[in-house]
Amino acid sequence: MTVKEILDTAKDKMSKSVSVYEKEMQALRAGRANPQVLDRITVDYYGTPTPINQVCGISSPEARLLVLSPWDAKLLKPVEKAIQASDLGINPVDDGKVIRLVFPAPNEERRKELVKVARKGGEDAKVAVRSIRRDAIEQIKKLKKASEITEDDQHEAEDKAQKLTDNAIKEVDAVTAAKEKEIMEI
Repeated sequence: MTVKEILDTAKDKMSKSVSVYEKEMQALRAGRANPQVLDRITVDYYGTPTPINQVCGISSPEARLLVLSPWDAKLLKPVEKAIQASDLGINPVDDGKVIRLVFPAPNEERRKELVKVARKGGEDAKVAVRSIRRDAIEQIKKLKKASEITEDDQHEAEDKAQKLTDNAIKEVDAVTAAKEKEIMEI
C-alpha cells in the first residue's frame, strides 16, 4: 500500500464519519418538524419491516407539524403504532385519512439537554476521526520501518494526515455549531 492510498483511504473514512454525524444531527429533534426524525422508524408492511418514508407521503405544512399520508389505507393503524412505539415521544393524531405529528416547542431545560447530546455526538465523531488518523500514521510508520519510504516522506505524509484530520474536525465543529444554533432558536 502506498502513502497516497493510505491518505486517500483515511480521507474517505473521515468524510464518512462526518456524514454519519450530520445524519445523526438531522434526526435530532429540535422543536422543528423535520421528516428525517422518522427515518429510523419501520412499519410492519405485509410481514416486512419497511421504513416509514417508503409507505407514507410525508409533508410539513407548518414549522411544528408533520403530516403522514399512508399510500395504503390499511397502514394507518400500523404506522400510528410504530410511531407510538418509537423513541420520538410524540403522540400521533389519526383523523382516518392522515396522521398528524405535532412537535411541541422544547422548554429551556430540554434545549440545553439537546445541546449536550449534539456536543457529545460531535465529540464522538472527532474521536472517530482521530482514530482514523492514528491508523493511517501507524500504516505510514510501517512503510518507513520496511524502508519503502524515506523519513522525509514519512513526515510529509503524517503532516497531510494531520491536515485531513483538522479539516474533518472543522466540519464536525461547523455541524455542531449549526445544530446548537437551531436548537437554541425560539
